[in-house]
Amino acid sequence: MLRWNRGFLGRAPQIFLIAALATGAHAQTSVSGSDAAQPARAISDSPRLLANSTAKLGIGDLLEIAVFGVPDLTTRGRINGSGDLYLPLIDYVHVADLTVDEAQVVIEKKLEDGGFVRNAHVSIFVSEAASQGINMMGEVSHPGTFTAAGQRHLFDMISAAGGLTDKAGRAVTIVHRDDPDNKIVLQLSENLADDSKNNVDILPGDTVIVSRAGIIYVVGDVQHPSGFMIEDNNLSVLKALALAGGGTRTSNLNKTKILRQTPNGVQEIPVQLKKVMYAKAPDVVLKRGDVMFVPGSAAKAAAYRSADAAMSLSTAVGVVAVRP
Repeated sequence: MLRWNRGFLGRAPQIFLIAALATGAHAQTSVSGSDAAQPARAISDSPRLLANSTAKLGIGDLLEIAVFGVPDLTTRGRINGSGDLYLPLIDYVHVADLTVDEAQVVIEKKLEDGGFVRNAHVSIFVSEAASQGINMMGEVSHPGTFTAAGQRHLFDMISAAGGLTDKAGRAVTIVHRDDPDNKIVLQLSENLADDSKNNVDILPGDTVIVSRAGIIYVVGDVQHPSGFMIEDNNLSVLKALALAGGGTRTSNLNKTKILRQTPNGVQEIPVQLKKVMYAKAPDVVLKRGDVMFVPGSAAKAAAYRSADAAMSLSTAVGVVAVRP
């Protein structure tokens, strides 16, 4: 094989270039297009993002690799589906699941062991942290995957996703990529500005799921038929009636029904609401998705005699948030 010596440039390491590798089969199998190995001049204007020091590299990450004192070896490459990165001279190197520091050590060793660079010093920059994206799901305005370069906190990511929707619940679940069975569930306060204890670190690869608040509907002969968003099953029929403004003169409270969706269809649960109001019957706790139907006069009751008709009323009412 033909070898030639560039010699030392100041304190730069000595490098032996192998002509066969520079022009041979390995160069032809490198990543094509914008992700292929490129000279330093081609990537000098691109933004460089230092990865989170604890984050691991993964498939799809676009890296910039520089060797101190050897500008000809500065290159850019994307980690392929096997977790490997192609580099001139040393062929493919497996870097997936390594931190940036660990990957730098591996590449330095490859350069030294192959006799290409003495005392190699390699720097890696992450241009696109595809594998380190944070998945924002659930009740955020713009669900999707967001790049995580550097340190991120929960409220930063909620803001990046456009904030919470008007149907968002207060429960947030965080799933770590490296430990999916150990989920973290947080209960956010009404005012996030005063909720610093829940503004936890979000790691690259995490999935954040914002819950949707449950809705209970109160329809029929009440003052303000509405849907009420609740966080937990903590709303009773008595409270629901109060939130709807109470009944009217023609309300037949003792004929009240709770309509509940079950795997076998709609279940009708009778409630003697007037007796509940006078503490002659126990209050009944509503569940998410329940429709509380308060009938009125005989004529009105006949108009809504079926459960399907009463259920359809819930689609025409506004939804009001109920917070503890």
